[in-house]
Amino acid sequence: MTQITGFTTDSANALPLHVMDREQFAAWRAQQAPALVAWLDAQHFNGSGCSVVLLPGEHGLAGAIVGVGDSGDAYAYAHAPFALPEGTVWQLADALPAPIETLLHLGWGLGSYRFARYRKPNRAPAQLVASPAAEVRDVITASLRVRDWVNTPTEDMGPQQLEDAARELAAAHGAQVEVITGDALLEQNFPAIHAVGRASHRAPRLIALRWGQAGRPHVALVGKGVCFDTGGLDIKPADGMRNMKKDMGGAAHALALAGLIMAQDLPVQLTLLIAAVENAIGPDAFRPGEVIATRKGLSIEIDNTDAEGRLVLCDALTYASEQKPEIVLDFATLTGAARIALGPDLPALFSNNDTLAQQWLQAGDTTRDPVWRMPLWRPYLRYLHSGIADLANAGSRMAGSVTAALYLERFIAEGQVWAHLDVYAWNDGERPGRPAGGEALALRSAWTMLKGRYL
Repeated sequence: MTQITGFTTDSANALPLHVMDREQFAAWRAQQAPALVAWLDAQHFNGSGCSVVLLPGEHGLAGAIVGVGDSGDAYAYAHAPFALPEGTVWQLADALPAPIETLLHLGWGLGSYRFARYRKPNRAPAQLVASPAAEVRDVITASLRVRDWVNTPTEDMGPQQLEDAARELAAAHGAQVEVITGDALLEQNFPAIHAVGRASHRAPRLIALRWGQAGRPHVALVGKGVCFDTGGLDIKPADGMRNMKKDMGGAAHALALAGLIMAQDLPVQLTLLIAAVENAIGPDAFRPGEVIATRKGLSIEIDNTDAEGRLVLCDALTYASEQKPEIVLDFATLTGAARIALGPDLPALFSNNDTLAQQWLQAGDTTRDPVWRMPLWRPYLRYLHSGIADLANAGSRMAGSVTAALYLERFIAEGQVWAHLDVYAWNDGERPGRPAGGEALALRSAWTMLKGRYL
C-alpha cells in the first residue's frame, strides 16, 4: 500500500523553515546580523533553486532556508526532504500565499518518496509540520502509486497483480470490476490482446473498472499493461530489455488517474480499461509475418513483435469507443521514437480534437507537468501498409511515434474525441525530488485538465 511520508502534526521540536527565491533571500539577508551574513556568504548561498542552507544558533541548529527556483513548480520544493537533515522537524517561519503553500506540500510529498518494497531506504525524509488538503494528498498518492507500480519487478507486478490493484481501488471507492482472462478473450472478441499474451505462463487479460452515476459525462481511460516486454520473437537486446518491467507504465498512469478521479468524486461516469499481458517468448508466441484479427475487424500483419503495445491497445480502444464516451484518453509507454524526439520528460500528446489537446497543454503549463503535442500526420499511414492485410503493426523507422499513434487512431470510432499519451514513466537518473526509477508524467496535468472540463 502506497504511503505518504514527510509530514507530521507534532510541532514540539520543530525548527523554523524559510522558503525563498533569490530575490526574497536578498531582501531577507539585508536584514540579518553581520555574523549570520558572514555564515551565509562563507557557503556562497544565494537562494538559488534546489539549494538548502542550515542556520546556526546558540545551541546548534536554529533553522534553515530552502532556495526556490520556479515558485509555481511543485518540484521547486521537492529537494528539501532529503537535503535537510534526517530526523529534523520543520515548520514554516513565515506564512506563504495559499497557492504556494499548496505547491510546497505537493512537492514535499513527492520529494519524500523512496521505493521501499525490497530494502529499507538509507534514511528517512525530514518532516514538515503540515496537514495537506485532501486533494493534495490524493494527487501525491496517485503519483506515488505510479512510481511504486512501475518500480515493482514483473515477478510481483504481472497481469494478476495489475488486476489485484484495480480490484483494491474498486473496493475502496465502490466501483465494479470485470476481468476477461485467457481464452475467454477469444470468446469475447479480444483477439489481439490474446495473441500478444498467449505465450506467457501468465494469462493475458482485459481489466474493466466502472464507476460513477449514469447520466454524468462519460470518461474512458485506457492503459497499456505490458508487464514485461521481451520484444517477443523480435527479441530486444539486453540493454533494451533491462527496464522492461516499466512497460506497464501506461496502465499505471491510467489506474492511478482513475483512483484520483474516484477519490475526488469528480462528477463523471468512469470506465477504465487495462490490457494486461506479458510479451513472452515461447512455443505459442506470435510470429513476424502472421496476420492477426482485431476486435474492430481489421486484419493486422505483424511486421515486428516488439510493436506489441499498439496491438493490445487497439482492442481496448475499440471496446472503449463502442461505449460512446465523451472522451477517450489512453496512456502507453509506446515508442522509443517519442523519447528520441522529446526526451524523457516530455510525454508526446496526440489528439484528434484541438480543444481537448489545448486543454491538456494549458494544464501542463499551469502545473509544470507538461505534454508536447505531436501531429497525427495521416499521409504517414503509408508506413503501415501491408500487402496481405488491412494494416501492418509497424514497417518503418520513420516518424515512429506518429505512425504508432496513427495505428491507434484507426481503432477510434468516427467522431469519438480521443487523446493518446506516449509516456516514458521513468527517471533515468537521480534529480532533486525525482529518484531514479518509475515516474508519473502528465498525471497531474491530466487531472487538472479533467477538473477544468467537468467541475
